[in-house]
Amino acid sequence: MNLLSAKNISHTFEYELFSDVSLELHERDSIAIIGTSGSGKSTLLHILSTLLKAQKGSVSLFGEDTSKLKEKKLSQIKRESLGLVFQSHYLFKGFSAYENLEVAAILSERNIDEKLLQKLGIDGCIKQKVTELSGGQQQRVSIARVLTKQPRIIFADEPTGNLDKKTASEVMTLFFEYLEAKAAAMVLVTHDEALAHMCKRVYRLENKKLELVK
Repeated sequence: MNLLSAKNISHTFEYELFSDVSLELHERDSIAIIGTSGSGKSTLLHILSTLLKAQKGSVSLFGEDTSKLKEKKLSQIKRESLGLVFQSHYLFKGFSAYENLEVAAILSERNIDEKLLQKLGIDGCIKQKVTELSGGQQQRVSIARVLTKQPRIIFADEPTGNLDKKTASEVMTLFFEYLEAKAAAMVLVTHDEALAHMCKRVYRLENKKLELVK
């Protein structure tokens, strides 16, 4: 099943970032986008995840053109079917780690998966306040919060930036296991080419074009 389709996407700020970008994402698919800083990787991710509107071209999610959806329907898709992981964790600082997960569970009407917490190595610190956790622990809580929603598409922008190489690899493996189990898909933006090549397809955003690397 086709989960995401982008056709002829172009975007300009003070200068043209990229033009005529097209890609598709299917169930159990994983793609990585690499490129130098300033090439527009994060902007492209924001357009694909509907955080930004494409200036030219179209983005379809689950067979529906997002530009033609009513705001209420688009908000529902974002809430129920899309999961975003950023290098900045955006956790609620006044809450404990577990309370952050509870918010996600309530909004998505899901249960918190205790096995997921164990796999991420945060089961021992889950009751602590977010401000008491290390950067790496906060990042893993952020990842757990997104996976608690059970999204159909994960959009991840440098999701392992605060993690050591071993933990980053373990987190990526966890993502891939999730994609297989839930027939989900992932778009990853990263500077780490080793992580990128763990994905099924790798694209490089360079000279305003998106080109398939593998």
